[in-house]
Amino acid sequence: MELYGYCIMPSHVHLIFRSALNDPSGLIRDFKGFTSKKMLKLIEDNPQESRKEWMLWMFERAGKKNSNVTNRQFWQQNNQPIEIWSLKVFEQKLEYIHNNPVETGFVTDPIDWKYSSARNYGNNDQTILEIDRN
Repeated sequence: MELYGYCIMPSHVHLIFRSALNDPSGLIRDFKGFTSKKMLKLIEDNPQESRKEWMLWMFERAGKKNSNVTNRQFWQQNNQPIEIWSLKVFEQKLEYIHNNPVETGFVTDPIDWKYSSARNYGNNDQTILEIDRN
């Protein structure tokens, strides 16, 4: 995955990426499979998570409604991919995802959202993920 932009929100994730293997659907599938296993394990193993039982129950409930899921469903099945075909579209989408926490009312400046590539583009050294800027 070549990652060009991201914003991790409490209920969803925005990514601007390119599949180096030209298989974006497979990349999303693998990303969701890997991260769901990791997140569910983190929730299960966290004794300080006060909502643990409720969240695991909700994931199990969602999994029972989906024949493709064997146990718990962490991610929704649907994605909303948008092909980025020009620099102008890239800049529009990047601005949109960076402004997501502002529009939600979490911060007043996109660079203040810790889980966003707005910090990478703002040359802030306190970023959580590296991005490809080429």
